[in-house]
Amino acid sequence: MMFNEKIETAHILIVNDIDEALNSLLPFYSKHNIRVIKNEEKEEFQLAQATATIKEAYISSNEKKYIFLCGKVFRKEAQNSLLKILEEPPSNIVFIIITNSKSTILPTIFSRMPHKILRKTKEKEELSLDIKKLDLKDVYEFLKTNQRIDKKESISFVESLLLKINKEKITLSQVELELFSKSIKLLNLNSRPINVLTTLLLTLINRKNKY
Repeated sequence: MMFNEKIETAHILIVNDIDEALNSLLPFYSKHNIRVIKNEEKEEFQLAQATATIKEAYISSNEKKYIFLCGKVFRKEAQNSLLKILEEPPSNIVFIIITNSKSTILPTIFSRMPHKILRKTKEKEELSLDIKKLDLKDVYEFLKTNQRIDKKESISFVESLLLKINKEKITLSQVELELFSKSIKLLNLNSRPINVLTTLLLTLINRKNKY
């Protein structure tokens, strides 16, 4: 992911690789005018990072200061603590959120900030799931990261999952194949995406345990 110009206003950037996007953007800014806030221990933006963001935002600046908030997952409590400052930032402060999926950003924030979806559909993170070694921990982590996944993303995931199964030459029973078809039908009927995906992934785990 390469940027060819600086982003001047508050934005949410949905990208494949957070570090790559950040490294591509930063050269367009003066070093003394940027701050990057992310969790150095996990890929999760937590309350500690939100607190650091608020503290940094209230350090006055005579020039524009760009604060980059980076994380694969943004905890709900962290976002709630940032709601007010994101909606009414201090003078000369520009917030730029960089993450991998719009489903991790609360609708109340996503609807208030301009966004750019720069992820390439062929590089979906979901496809990193190892179907042959899938276990409850993998499913839990996937569902946690994608708890606000939308209808379109869910359908794309189900289709991509089936393609990967075929590519890896995993044989599914007729009942299992029908579950994929049923999952897409339910999603098109506006069933809650996270429930549909939970059923599908747990079925794959049960399948692995049978054979």
